[in-house]
Amino acid sequence: MATIWFYQLLHLPLDAALPKMLEMSLQRGKRALVMASTAERVEALCDRLWTYRDDSFLPHGTAKDGMAAHQPVWLTEKDENPNGADYLFLTDGADSELIDTVERTHEVFDGRDPAALAEARRRWRAYKNDGHDLAYYEQQEGGGWTKRA
Repeated sequence: MATIWFYQLLHLPLDAALPKMLEMSLQRGKRALVMASTAERVEALCDRLWTYRDDSFLPHGTAKDGMAAHQPVWLTEKDENPNGADYLFLTDGADSELIDTVERTHEVFDGRDPAALAEARRRWRAYKNDGHDLAYYEQQEGGGWTKRA
């Protein structure tokens, strides 16, 4: 069964929280795949990863960049894993058939959006019914995380 961790954003938006999550993944020696809902959202996240900190570089790429196999972080709106990622980050309600093929899936959602919260709860129940290993983290002020389940 798959390991799926839910991350409820409450204080910082995705474009502020995601770079830190990806940095942690790379520090652990893991490759990451970020799935967003649209190509426009992928480009916005890509732009953010270039500019989120002046003193840091987070290596990443998209279909526009090519050479996926060389990218430790790959951003896409497609259900694909061209960079051989260990960690899958599902954002903006993106759905994937890849959850059983990666080490861990991260469901990252806006906990202040009632529709996103309802969808996350629906997914939690579905994953639980399927027997997956689940964890739930709530974002704290300043961007840290507290495990709630």
